[in-house]
Amino acid sequence: MDTHTVTPFRNRLQGRAQLYALIRAFFAERGVLEVETPILSAAGNTDPNIESFNAPFSGHVDAGARERWLRTSPEHPLKRLLADGVGDCYELGRVFRNGEAGERHNPEFTMLEWYRVGWNHRQLMEETIMLVESALALVGRRAEVLIEGYRQFFIDELGVDPLHAQIDALREPLARYDIDPAGLTRDDWLDLLITHLLQPAFPRDRITVIHDYPASQSALARIRPGDPPMAERFELYLGPYELANGYHELNDAAEQRARFMRDNERRRERGLREMPIDEQLLAVLGDMPDCAGVALGIERLLMCLAGTDKIGDVLAFPFSRA
Repeated sequence: MDTHTVTPFRNRLQGRAQLYALIRAFFAERGVLEVETPILSAAGNTDPNIESFNAPFSGHVDAGARERWLRTSPEHPLKRLLADGVGDCYELGRVFRNGEAGERHNPEFTMLEWYRVGWNHRQLMEETIMLVESALALVGRRAEVLIEGYRQFFIDELGVDPLHAQIDALREPLARYDIDPAGLTRDDWLDLLITHLLQPAFPRDRITVIHDYPASQSALARIRPGDPPMAERFELYLGPYELANGYHELNDAAEQRARFMRDNERRRERGLREMPIDEQLLAVLGDMPDCAGVALGIERLLMCLAGTDKIGDVLAFPFSRA
C-alpha cells in the first residue's frame, strides 16, 4: 500500500480514536460511569421501522433462549442497570441493524448512549449540544444552535400545523415526490416532511434541536398531559444529519408493554415477524428512577467532522469489505 493510501486511512482511524478519547474525558469529568452490556439478547427490537439480525445458540438448553438477537441499541440493558441503582451511565459500542446498507448507512455501526438520573429531556438536550460542540472543536469548527418546538418548527418552515392539519394538507407539499400513500399514517407523512423537505435544508454549520413531539410519536418517552399532550423527546441534527434522539424516559411498565404490543401489531400489518418482548426489562422498569436518556450515532458525527457524505469514509472496513 503506497503512502497516498496509508495517510488518509490512518487519519480516518485517528479521527475516531480522538473522538472516543474526547467522549470518555467528557463523561469522566461529569462523573458518568462507562459500562458494557450484552450484544446478544433473548429479546428483539419491536420497532416496525428497524430490523434486527438474529443468531441461533447451539449450547445447552438450560442456558436460555436458543434464538438470540444482535442489539440495535444498548437501551434495554442500560435501563436495567439504572433500575439496579447504578446511577448516571453511558455505553460506547457496536450495534446492528439489518438491511441498512448504503452510502450513508452501515449494518454495523457505533452508538453512544447515556442516561442522566433526575434530568428531563430539556436538560439532556443542553448536554448533548455541549458534547457535539466539543467534537466540532476537535476539527476547529463551531456551529450556531437553533432550538425549537416541533409544532412551531412546522408552522414556521412549512406553514402547516402538524397537530391539527388534515392529512391532505400534509401530503400536498410532497406531491412532487410521487410517494405511494398506501398504508401511510399521519405520523408517516410528518416524518416524510422532515426527511424530504426540512432536514435537507438545514445549514451544515448549524446544530438544530427539535423537541416536544406529538404524543403519537412518543416512542420510549413520557407523555406530558395537556391540550394537546406532548411526548417529552428531542432530536438533534448537525447540518442535514440526524445525530441523536433523546427522551424523558418512560418508567411505566404497563404503558411500555402496551407500546411494545402496538409495535408488534404494526409489524403484523406490514407482514413482518413479531419480535419477542423484553420481559426482563418490563419486570424492573417500575424501579427505574426518573431520568433522561439519549442515543447518538458515532459514524454520523464522524461524517460531519470529516465533511463527507459517505459512511465508508469514516469506517476501517465498510460492510461490503468486512
